[in-house]
Parts: sequence; C-alpha cells; structure tokens
Amino acid sequence: MSEQIQQLLNLETAPVAVTFHDAPPDNIPQTEKVEASGCTYWRRAAEGKTFYTEASDHYNCPIGCYTHNVELPPTQAEELQNTLGLMGELGYISMEEVPGIPRRETSFQNAVYSPLADASGTPDVVIISGTPSQMMLLAEAATAAGIGAENNIMGRPTCAAIPAVIQGERSVSSLGCIGNRVYTALSDDDFYFAFPGKHIDALVEKLETIVNANQALEEYHQQRQAEI
Repeated sequence: MSEQIQQLLNLETAPVAVTFHDAPPDNIPQTEKVEASGCTYWRRAAEGKTFYTEASDHYNCPIGCYTHNVELPPTQAEELQNTLGLMGELGYISMEEVPGIPRRETSFQNAVYSPLADASGTPDVVIISGTPSQMMLLAEAATAAGIGAENNIMGRPTCAAIPAVIQGERSVSSLGCIGNRVYTALSDDDFYFAFPGKHIDALVEKLETIVNANQALEEYHQQRQAEI
C-alpha cells in the first residue's frame, strides 16, 4: 500500500505509520535518541527507521505531550505552562483555545514509529507529507472513500492531527506549525495529510481512481482553455 501511494502521488517522502501500545512492543528497539519534539520522530520514520518511544522520550516537547496525553513531571509541566504563556503573550494563541485542541483520551504509554512499508499490523494513524497538488488528490480520495471531513484543515499544533484522526476516525489535513517546520525541516511548499490506518485499503482504491480522473480532467480543462 505504501508503494502504491508513493507511486500514484510521486511522493519524495515515505508515508509514516504511528501506532500506540500499552506496553513496549516485542522485537522493536526503543529510540536511540531523545528528540526535541514528538514530530521529529515522524521525520526519522520517514527516513527509514522503525522504533518505539516511551513517555519520557517526549518530555522535551511540552506541546506534543499535551496533545498525546503524556503525564509530565513537575519541571516539564511548568515548561508547558511557560510555553503556553509565551504563546499567549505573543498573541499566537489564547488560553481559551487550549481546551479545544485535540488530545488523546488515554494516557500515553508507548508509540511505534515506522515507514508505512515496514509497519507491523494496522497503524492507528498514517501521516503523509507533500505538495498541495499531492495532498489535494489524497483529500479527494478520502472523500470518495467516505473518510473525508468538512473543514478538516488544521493549523497549530501539527501534532494535534494525530488525536484528531483517532477521535474522528476520519482524515485531516494539517498546514503544519512553525515548531514542526523547524524540527522536521518540512519544506515551505509542503504540508501534511493524516488518516486512520484501518481505512488504507479503501483510500488507496479510491486514490487510483482519483489520480486517473484528475489526469483526464487536466487534459479536458487544457483543451477547453485553448478553445475559449
């Protein structure tokens, strides 16, 4: 499925699978490096690595800890409040907005990150990054597959896309946030599309149809434009 998605969309970055577990998974190594942000683990998975994290591997990312429901020690909990306070002072976010940010309902224990091609079992969430035209095709395929959602374009924080997908059981698009773009080096020309892993068969089936339809419609509109 990952190969089909990459070929159909001509993706430069591999799709990433994220799966949550109550206990450390067997035969998968723990992350060899604690990163500055939770979304940095997405980048490492897209680069071909498979690993799992535990709660302490996310302590450097207070916002990600909030969206993933990681229980924070006092020092990190204070950092979260300080970060939110800074964002409020800058006019970036208001405290009234915080309760509306999607958050995992269950306490974080472990998460496995891997390239979708190497995922074992059905991932909770699949994350894909690419250009607007590539993400357009995915969004149209999701709608055709019955897992699209109205007003599903998210902004900050990018990591909130994961709980949003899990809770809504539908796809979401995320424009990314400045933190994500710094930590993952996401291109200014790219953004994200995420969807429930359990719907990947239906999505890929519709994606092939949507890609072929867009190619035909592109020729139709080009011809029409030339004639008018």
